[in-house]
Amino acid sequence: MHSPSPLALTQAAAQVAGGQHYPAATLYVVATPIGNLADFSLRAVHVLALVDAVACEDTRVTAGLMRHLGLDKPLIALHEHNERSASERVVARLAAGERVAYVSDAGTPAVSDPGAMLVEQARAAGWRVLPIPGASSVVTALSAAGHAPSDASDSAAFHFAGFLPPKGAERLGALDAALAQPCACVLFEAPHRVATLFDQLADRAPARRVTVCRELTKQFEQIETLDAAALPAWLAADPVRVKGEFVLVLHAAPVAPTIEGDDAVSGAAQRTLTVLLRELPLKQAVALAAEISGAPRNALYARALADKRSVDNAD
Repeated sequence: MHSPSPLALTQAAAQVAGGQHYPAATLYVVATPIGNLADFSLRAVHVLALVDAVACEDTRVTAGLMRHLGLDKPLIALHEHNERSASERVVARLAAGERVAYVSDAGTPAVSDPGAMLVEQARAAGWRVLPIPGASSVVTALSAAGHAPSDASDSAAFHFAGFLPPKGAERLGALDAALAQPCACVLFEAPHRVATLFDQLADRAPARRVTVCRELTKQFEQIETLDAAALPAWLAADPVRVKGEFVLVLHAAPVAPTIEGDDAVSGAAQRTLTVLLRELPLKQAVALAAEISGAPRNALYARALADKRSVDNAD
């Protein structure tokens, strides 16, 4: 089956999306595919055909995309190193009544990619900003992870952490903050740091369920869900796995089950029980703790069993 010609593609896009109004003096924030060109929307194609110029994260990447679409537009480099000055150039074009699109290399702009400063400057200058939605690796990964909510989080809630700092205490602090989230957390990682991240996750949260998404939407896409403790071995099992872009979904940590009678065990009774359990068999420790604290024996026994299971699981 042959791909449609660029002309046929733009004609189809105009037929499907051309009936909508696309105002002048507007910044169009256009999502691009995250790996599979077939995921590009017809509306996005139509907008890129319509605009007067395209601001982009990398002109080489966007030039290839435009050639694929059979389009030729002025390209304006706008990336993390020149975003402020390049945004001023784009705003000047908007002031002249032009339509300008902004695209990042892949996915939705301003989501762990440049674009947020441009949007802010355009809005501050009084110009319209219209999103053209499309692929997002964050939502794509979440949809495949099937993350279950913890009892403390909403089923739809998730936290987006993006890329962690590259190294040092700042990196470990950001990772610990991600692990402490009460809901699912989405991380990005580059190939040259993914082995380090997997080692850190295995060390800090070995029982946490993690969905690993590698090369999303591409030919050799891989999606696996496993305990963090198994991540280093999974990566080492195939040298090819270290190549490509990674999106990780840290599933919400399970909430410890409520122990029947917990309300009846005060902090003082719990501390007494903990001290006695260090020196005595479980039944004897419970009996003495109940006599000393006045807490119900059944509640203390349930608490002691729960603590013992936690210690056994940690071992």
